[in-house]
Amino acid sequence: MPFNCSRRAFVRGVAATLVSLDARAEPPAAGPKTLTARKGTASLLPEPGHATEIWGFEGKAPGPLLRYALGDELAVGLANGLDKPLSIHWHGMRGDNAMDGVAPLTQAEVAPGGRFDYRRKLIDAGLFCYRPSVFGATPELCGRGLKGLVVVDEPKPLEADADLLLVLDDWRLDKNGAIEADFASTAAAAGAGRIGTLVAVDGAPAPARRDFAPGARIRLRLANLANARIMFVGFDNIQPFVVAVDSQPCDAFEPVRRTIPAAPGARFELLFDLPRAENAAAKLILRGMDGEPDRELAIFTTRGGKAASRPPIASAAQNPLLPIEIKLQAAKKVDLTLEPPAAPGVPWRINGAPSKSYGGPPLFQVKRGAPVTLGFVNRSDVVAVMHVHGHCVRLLHDLDDGWEPYWRNGVVVPPGKTKHVAFVADSPGKWAVHDDILEHEAAGLAAWFEVK
Repeated sequence: MPFNCSRRAFVRGVAATLVSLDARAEPPAAGPKTLTARKGTASLLPEPGHATEIWGFEGKAPGPLLRYALGDELAVGLANGLDKPLSIHWHGMRGDNAMDGVAPLTQAEVAPGGRFDYRRKLIDAGLFCYRPSVFGATPELCGRGLKGLVVVDEPKPLEADADLLLVLDDWRLDKNGAIEADFASTAAAAGAGRIGTLVAVDGAPAPARRDFAPGARIRLRLANLANARIMFVGFDNIQPFVVAVDSQPCDAFEPVRRTIPAAPGARFELLFDLPRAENAAAKLILRGMDGEPDRELAIFTTRGGKAASRPPIASAAQNPLLPIEIKLQAAKKVDLTLEPPAAPGVPWRINGAPSKSYGGPPLFQVKRGAPVTLGFVNRSDVVAVMHVHGHCVRLLHDLDDGWEPYWRNGVVVPPGKTKHVAFVADSPGKWAVHDDILEHEAAGLAAWFEVK
């Protein structure tokens, strides 16, 4: 997977949280479920450090894993036990505009003490995440811990000896272990966003350690839920194959330099076989940038009897609901020129004017089924991660009309560069398009379009 951005723009003192879960440990959700947003604590510092007060769904960060089968209905009630307004955005899910959870675009915010019930048909299998989306407040809500994962299982799972989830996140803490409250930082709004200061694994210092049988095949579902950090995750002593990107299956491929550039909100699914020798170690590495050392995120050690040999890794079936091709020559073509705030406290500019975000008119309107190409022209000196809600997009090649062979929810736009995406506007409603670096979105790098 090629990636050409300068890493200096997004890494300032490596810090990440990784939560490793056994994805088979929880059965599919049965009946409606309530997620209560409330205060809790997390042991983010090694003993004898103080516990950190967080906000979380059920008081945990990340919140409970929600698991379903393809075709199920997601029925989740949000109960707001905090003193801040909330919503739940189902990140990466296509369609069903009324349930997208973007306040004030698709719903009113849920007031403290209030409740909102989400019900939506799960039309795609894959790995998704859930988090608040309340314009102007999202950085704090997510930065204090409100986030979680959704797994929608395909009818025939990929063969593996273990099915693991890996949640990447970061925490910005002060010297006493409390979450720093600088969520309105103008430097973050115009710069690289809010970057954390702590590396932890399951609430403890990295690395996480897991034992598996020699030669075991691992299905790894990886999500980056940080506010702003782009995670360069490398694989040591493993030959990984990406089998899904942003919830959608793709032809299996080995990432360039065995490293994945996981932007905020990105999800990857991978398959790999561990070494067949006993007591061998395979590692996930958070790559150090700008002179920083590499950090070990997870160490998988082979112990015990060997796992049975498996056939070569194969691709999952492609999603039949997505178009085989996009008729670019007939597409509605829209460019968004992105310019940083001209002064502290003023919004980003889109196409030469101060952004009105979700309160302004739509960027464009199209009929359902129309092809669309969006150009993101980044005239800032920081990276942008542009996300199109409710749809999957193809990243177009820079020099011709071809596209990358996998679907995305968002695209990384390096400083001073332009990237184009294409999609079919197949879901009616008002859809957000914004920077997944949450501090940028809150500062106005956000707009919307309408599908009629």
